[in-house]
Parts: sequence; structure tokens; C-alpha cells
Amino acid sequence: MLTPALAAVALALPIAPQGEVFVYPDMPAGLPAPLPNPDAEAASEKDMKRYVERIPGSDVSFTMLPIPGGKFAMGSPDGEAERKPDEGPVHEVEIAPFWLEEHELTWDEFRLFQFKLDIELRKSGRFAAGANDSWADAVSRPTPPYVPMDFGMGVEGFPAVCMTEFAARHYTKWLSMKTGRFYRLPTEAEWEYACRAGTKTAYSFGDDAQALGEHAWYFDNADGKYQKVKQKKPNPWGLYDMHGNVAEWVLDQHDKDFYARAKDQLASNPCNWPTQLYPRVVRGGSWDDDPDRLRSAARRGSNANWKVQDPQLPKSIWYLTDAKFVGFRLARPLAAPTDSDRQRAWDADLDSVQEILDRQRKGGR
Repeated sequence: MLTPALAAVALALPIAPQGEVFVYPDMPAGLPAPLPNPDAEAASEKDMKRYVERIPGSDVSFTMLPIPGGKFAMGSPDGEAERKPDEGPVHEVEIAPFWLEEHELTWDEFRLFQFKLDIELRKSGRFAAGANDSWADAVSRPTPPYVPMDFGMGVEGFPAVCMTEFAARHYTKWLSMKTGRFYRLPTEAEWEYACRAGTKTAYSFGDDAQALGEHAWYFDNADGKYQKVKQKKPNPWGLYDMHGNVAEWVLDQHDKDFYARAKDQLASNPCNWPTQLYPRVVRGGSWDDDPDRLRSAARRGSNANWKVQDPQLPKSIWYLTDAKFVGFRLARPLAAPTDSDRQRAWDADLDSVQEILDRQRKGGR
């Protein structure tokens, strides 16, 4: 956990000038080597196990759970209550094995990246420099926020929210450089597969929304704010808060016709790679949602109104003032990524972000 002193330093950081991207050191050639962690190593699916990753240069850790590969029916059937048109048609999808974070990413994790607290801990002498720091320090990080992005809902042990998908993906890049292991956001298909955990019902615990209170934080029981992670029952694969608490970024562009294009063939590890800034997909529903948005198949697309109160011009590429309900969790595929995999997962929309900034500077939305 972060010390109270470092947390206070983080909150006192100055407001950043109009969303600019700070200049960072050049990244060394190649990629950093994986840091030792025997439980995180696997040559095949049968070797995969639960592992704990401590973020180098800190006391903060998180847990990754193995998700077996397999096939499932993605989307909701026509007869499912509260079904939306973009959830179909149901189509068969094949997913390769991967790890998924046990719970939603917390502020304890995100603030190390957000406020460069890993660097401050290193400077303080509390932690020695790490072998991969020169790679991690070269990853662009958020400008200091203009208001506390937890909006008074809680920090230690609570899910991080209000980051753009751009910021979430840069966190995964930074963490990958820190650890030498390839982390990214899950694809939409991976997310639903893990949420369902072998079930075919509206929720991973069945079809009865009346039972939701045992498994999720949502509008009726969350008291108007997100809650600490891991307080409700996990799904059958041990994942917490897949339904509710905060909605979660995935890698995909939201496209209501994407499922239709895949319905007549087995889709293997599909991802609708983004080409536009909006809409991107979030999954799982949140503390501010009714039960229908927490269903396993429910989808939601982002939009520009999620940062309408942002006082900056151009508006920040890192923060969403009006999306207090959006966070993310980490994924890590078993298969070694190609250079193209890394590029798409970490930096896919740099051009579209720059285009938005340029348009805003010229007076457009």
C-alpha cells in the first residue's frame, strides 16, 4: 500500500497545462527481461497457475488467475430479459488461455503509474532501482488531474476510475515494462468468456436478478458510490466484481454489427480493433447501473459526454470527469505476443487521440 505521506504528495501535485503529453526519456532498445516469478511462468495451459505479481519498486501487489482456453456462445439469446440489440446474434467464439486479474485494478496500483510514485519511492531510498526502470520510466504517464479523480469515494482498496481507455492501455504498457511480462486490457470476447465462467445464464450465478445483491454492487445497494474490491461473492472461476462495482474497459471498438459478421463461422480470439476514439466498449456494469446492465452479455459504448465537465481545452487525453463508473482489470495471454500485438494493445489509437486534440485546439468538440 502507498504510505500516507506519498498519498498526500500525490494529491498536492499541481494541475497540468491543458492535457499536454510530457516528454519522457528515450526508451532503451529491445524489451526488458521478465523478472523472476516462478508461478507466473508456464510453457502450456496445464502449467498455468494463480500467481501474485508485486509491482517492482513498491509494496503493491495484485493477483492473476488462469483462465482455461475454450469455446463459448457469445452474446445473449433473443429470449433473455432486458436484452439489447447489440448483444446478438449469439455466435460461437474460441478463446486461447490467458490470465485475468482477480479483481478490478485499484487506486493502489494505478497511482504508482499516475503520479510517478514508483520514482518517488526510488528517490526516497525506500526501494532500490529496478532492472527494468529505464524502460518503464520512458512510458508516457498521465498529467496531474485537475480534481481528485476518486471524487471522495475512497482510494485504498477501491477500484481506480475516470481514466480514458488511452490511459488504461498506457498503464498496461508501463506495467509490462516494469515486470517484463506482457499485460494488456482483455478483449471483449475474453472478458465475456471469463465473466460467464462456463455458464449460459444472464449472470454467472443464474438468471434471477433478485440474487444480484450477493454478487455485485449496483444502483440499489451501492449507496451512490463504488465499493472496495472483493466484498461480494466471486464467479465460478474465482473472479470478483465481474458484475457491477465499476464497468471495465476492453480493447474493442463498439460496433452493433460486429457480432453479425461473425455469426456464420467460428471466431478465434476476435477483437474489433479500434479505428475511432468513440465509442469504445466497457463491460460489466457499475455501482450506478440497474441490473440489466450487469448481465454477462451487456455492452456499453463510450462517448464524448464522459468528459463534458473537463475544464481544459483541449480536453484531457487521460481523464474522464464524468465517468466515475469506469475502471479496468488486467489480462495477460499465455501465448507470447508479436510486435504487432504489443503495438495494437498499447498504442493503437495514438493517431486518433492526436486528431481529437488538434480539432479541439481549433475550436471543435
